[in-house]
Amino acid sequence: MTRFLSISLLFLLIACGGERNYVIIHTEKAPQKISVEIVRKHDDMRKGLMFRKTLAPNAGMLFDYRKPRHVTMWMKNTYLSLDMIFIREDGVITRIEKNTTPFSEKTISSGQAVLAVLEVNAGTSDALGIKVGDHIEHNIFRN
Repeated sequence: MTRFLSISLLFLLIACGGERNYVIIHTEKAPQKISVEIVRKHDDMRKGLMFRKTLAPNAGMLFDYRKPRHVTMWMKNTYLSLDMIFIREDGVITRIEKNTTPFSEKTISSGQAVLAVLEVNAGTSDALGIKVGDHIEHNIFRN
């Protein structure tokens, strides 16, 4: 059964256009490794984590915008409460929106140009000690 679930997850990722990888977040506590699904295609970004009812601990979705831009997000059709981590092109976290409200259509702004947004389960930022000013290491960032 476990093998079936692993194979099913792999096919789901391929079908969604997602690429599996990880990021390292350098916090005051210690480096934190988070498994991420990377999305770059417009349709995948529009869907994001909509309709998903679970997200593994220490896992998330990394939205790679390829060029810095002002970004707005929302929680429409999203069952999970999330922490949204906004990241500049140099990998520095500029803003964290914690404990978002499921199904809300309120827009959440990056506040400035960012290259990426990392969505993780609500409470992850506090649990891992992730703060504005921390650095995220991944090959999409200049760091």
